[in-house]
Amino acid sequence: QVQLVESGGGLVQAGGSLRLSCAASGRSISSNGIGWYRQAPGKQRESVASITSDGFTNYAGSVKGRFTISRENAKNTVYLHMSSLKPEDTAVYSCTIIRGPGFGSWGQGTQVTVSS
Repeated sequence: QVQLVESGGGLVQAGGSLRLSCAASGRSISSNGIGWYRQAPGKQRESVASITSDGFTNYAGSVKGRFTISRENAKNTVYLHMSSLKPEDTAVYSCTIIRGPGFGSWGQGTQVTVSS
């Protein structure tokens, strides 16, 4: 059974950058589509970015051009590179398997706080 663990969150000033990691253990996720989601206080969870097993990516309009999702299969990890961060990017960021074996598995999330 696959387990996902997010890391890399923290407090950053507006305009700064962070790189989030979604590390998988238990089995390879190289055949999986992986998505990053976020949930801000009082708001619904929203999709941020996704990547297929072939490396095709998709982004929410609010982060396009600022966030980049990538994967490193040798490390069984998917990354979310976030730049030009805004206070409205503040949220708990979580990764999940969106396609393939283990569909619906979630990590525990990592907090990102952007100060103005």
